[in-house]
Amino acid sequence: MAGKIPRQFIDELLDRTDIVDLIDNRVGLKKAGKDYQACCPFHNEKSPSFTVSRDKQFYHCFGCGANGNAISFMMDYDKLEFVDAIEELAALLNLEVPREQGSNKPERTVEQKRSDYDLMLQTAKFYQHQLKHHKNASAVIDYIKGRGLSGETVKQYMIGYAPSEWESLCHQVGRNQHQRQQLLELKLASEKTPGRQFDFFRDRLMFPIRDKRGRVIAFGGRVMGDSQGPKYLNSPETRIFHKGFELYGLYEAKQSNDKLDNILIVEGYMDVVALAEQNITYAVAALGTATTTEHMQTLFRTTEKVICCYDGDRAGKDAAWRALEHALPFLKDGKSLKFVFLPDGEDPDSLVQKEGKVDFEKRLETADDFSKVLFDKLALNCELTSDAGKAKLLSDALPLISKLPSEFYQESLLEKLARLIGRTTEQLSAKLATPKQLQNIERKFKVTPMRRAIGLLVQHPKLASSIEHLPELAQMSIPGIELLLELQSVCLEHPNYTTAQLLEYFREKPQYQALKKLAIWQHEINEQALTEEFQNTFQFIEDQCLNFRLETLFIKDKTQGLNNEERLECALLMQALKR
Repeated sequence: MAGKIPRQFIDELLDRTDIVDLIDNRVGLKKAGKDYQACCPFHNEKSPSFTVSRDKQFYHCFGCGANGNAISFMMDYDKLEFVDAIEELAALLNLEVPREQGSNKPERTVEQKRSDYDLMLQTAKFYQHQLKHHKNASAVIDYIKGRGLSGETVKQYMIGYAPSEWESLCHQVGRNQHQRQQLLELKLASEKTPGRQFDFFRDRLMFPIRDKRGRVIAFGGRVMGDSQGPKYLNSPETRIFHKGFELYGLYEAKQSNDKLDNILIVEGYMDVVALAEQNITYAVAALGTATTTEHMQTLFRTTEKVICCYDGDRAGKDAAWRALEHALPFLKDGKSLKFVFLPDGEDPDSLVQKEGKVDFEKRLETADDFSKVLFDKLALNCELTSDAGKAKLLSDALPLISKLPSEFYQESLLEKLARLIGRTTEQLSAKLATPKQLQNIERKFKVTPMRRAIGLLVQHPKLASSIEHLPELAQMSIPGIELLLELQSVCLEHPNYTTAQLLEYFREKPQYQALKKLAIWQHEINEQALTEEFQNTFQFIEDQCLNFRLETLFIKDKTQGLNNEERLECALLMQALKR
């Protein structure tokens, strides 16, 4: 894929990053034997159950089960996406993140990317300066005060003013040809005729949009009073801004709260800052678009509870439904999604100023659970007094319920559905696309010889060279043999791999979660006995494969007969199994 980060760079990044130092700088670790410990940063606990291994470059919490390598820690602790975590680790080491070439479009350098962010920050500061010094400043400040905002909130959210003149920003920031071109590419300026640029935002209250790392990446501009034009004008998409992935106010919410117990989704920038003014510092807004799957993924990586706040009209109900559909795949056990619908004519901005913080938060406490919103919406289109209506409800509801990764939520919704259509929960459970039985099987974890061998190899990659590499065993239909041989092959190809690097190799593969479980398995084998234990386990697996092949030949001999080559193979197999 064009632009993909090379595997070799990810290996190097993990090799050069000491996970103990990385976590110690954020959490504070204490030596405990050959490993390090702390109270887990991912859940509340009084005694430490969070362990970090320098040998494996891997962390694990015995309390909540959180585990992973340096990249996983950055993703979970700093709430970053995979690429952002890579870039953050690379920045700590002063490395430039390379990209695989696959298109004619040249990859931007670190300096070029930094230049984009610097220009956006310059622009934000320009708008802040204009808020104080432009000839319209007093009128704009009166408008801000009239909306109930204090100077402290304005400063926290970097709110500014885009001058009414056509070329103020272009003249101030676009001092040379390169900067003028940059203004166009970052959609801060427009050009209808060659060489004649004008500001994209004019005579608007400006809300800088910051990414998860606090960098200004775009703007939202709001008209004031009776000004002409659309109420909000948002930055178009650029190379550093993708509105479907960003949430206004998320960075500020993280800065204001050590831990975000819940996040409130509202519709506008002014709603976010008005709520912050009332010390409700956990609100975010989508950027001129409906709440997306990526938004929901980001939110549920950041908090346990998401509350969606929408108008009570048809448009608000439709927006709530889209948000619900996008949230379902992320509603794991412990995650919560609720909805608040506001009275007609009210928005969070107006309502919080009327009611104040206490009464507004009481509304949030009585928010509707997502299950009520789901069945209310589905029932609108179904006549539940008829068999046809019940069949339609069943048909519409099951695909949505099957998206839920939580068995508890699935059972709860199936019980409600069963009551509505007059069926039993057991009858409905069998119809799910992801049956409960499969999830039960996945949760059971029995240490078979194959899992033992794979677990030892994941935790001690150097064991790969202690046994012969026999790729021909992959032809035997023994569960897990292909994975074991692939692991061995990767370890032999990369003899200095740590557990962290080996797991990273499999991050995008279906075996990743199983390997993570085996990486934290407590095998309790003495270090001096590891090699012998691994060799003996592999010998058992090899014998399994040979027995399987021998039985296959015996069956063929009885049904079809063996040729000379197969008779010789049969004799050799019997001899090998006697050793």
